[in-house]
Amino acid sequence: MSTDPRDSTRETKLSLPKTWYAESVDTMGSMGMFLAGLVLVSRNRYLAWPVVLIALSSLMNQHPIRTKEGGSTPWTALMTATFALLVSHAAMFTFTDPMTGAIKFSSS
Repeated sequence: MSTDPRDSTRETKLSLPKTWYAESVDTMGSMGMFLAGLVLVSRNRYLAWPVVLIALSSLMNQHPIRTKEGGSTPWTALMTATFALLVSHAAMFTFTDPMTGAIKFSSS
């Protein structure tokens, strides 16, 4: 028997393991964080609701065993999306002066 690794008699068929470990990237969480940042910058109220739904979807479909240490968790995406929702709707609850557009602190 030859010890040459290129010997054709030593070839075996390629077989993948039953469980293949793959580094899974959490695309929904990353996309949710990016869109939450976009909502925070643009204060777009209509985009804030789908971002919250994406963050909820990311939270419900998380794979805790596959996450790396130090990576962002779906909880941070959900908190950022909720904060973006609050910030984008906060302008509706401020009282502004119709003449100047400045915030009124008193009724006088």
